Amino acid sequence: MAEVTWSNVELEALRRAYASGTLRVSYEGKSVEYGSADDLLKRIRTIEREMAAATPSSLPLAGFAGFSRGDS
Repeated sequence: MAEVTWSNVELEALRRAYASGTLRVSYEGKSVEYGSADDLLKRIRTIEREMAAATPSSLPLAGFAGFSRGDS
């Protein structure tokens, strides 16, 4: 499994910055300035994709359907 290069704290800081139109993001003692809002949004989307890939799906792989007409 690949090493995680992001945190939830970073993702939330990025989202807040993007929503407010700020390009400088500070979190966990770090500060990063992005060149554009597009660069910031790309980082947000990258983290979201990595999080989705790292989270196992809660959907069952297979299942069975049952039907009843109401009579025994």
